[in-house]
Amino acid sequence: MGKRICVYCCSSNRIAPKYIEAAAQFARLAALQGHTLVCGGTSKGLMGVLAGATVEAGGTIEGVVPEFMVQYGWDDKRLTHLKVAENMRERKHLMMKDADAIVALPGAVGTLEELAEAISLKRLGQFCNPIIIFNQDGFYDSLLLFFDDMVRERMMGADQCQVWKVVTRVEDILPAIDAEPTWAPDMLHYHDSNEYGNQ
Repeated sequence: MGKRICVYCCSSNRIAPKYIEAAAQFARLAALQGHTLVCGGTSKGLMGVLAGATVEAGGTIEGVVPEFMVQYGWDDKRLTHLKVAENMRERKHLMMKDADAIVALPGAVGTLEELAEAISLKRLGQFCNPIIIFNQDGFYDSLLLFFDDMVRERMMGADQCQVWKVVTRVEDILPAIDAEPTWAPDMLHYHDSNEYGNQ
């Protein structure tokens, strides 16, 4: 049975071709396996790449776009389904809602914000499904080192790094989703009893 996969990714059209090729490959693989992708819904950057590759492969892709972006004409007309959110906050909520997994492709500040929120919510037992970070060609190396710094400085426990899974090849993203266990929603109780925080 196909999964509903929320994808965070960049909105830049000036990125290197390797990022475009990887995103398109991921979209094709997801479509062939019957998964539904959910993205930010604009035609810009890797969101547009995901939409085009998914549709070409006969798959399903949904987009969630804040109203002001629709007014600018940024929404991608190729999407299978489009939801219009009131604002950016609602957009993030609707993208994550009912998601069976989250995948972070390379991206900028918006992607980082979305990923950080998903990690925090999972740590608190409010999102219990897999979070996959696609560390293409070391793109997220600095972020992962920063996470290590947080552990070293006792801002969070080493066990919290189990919240996400890192993969470095496109073909490993979907298998990683399948291999990751669904967390029990009682992680908030664990958080309360642990000496480390989440913020």
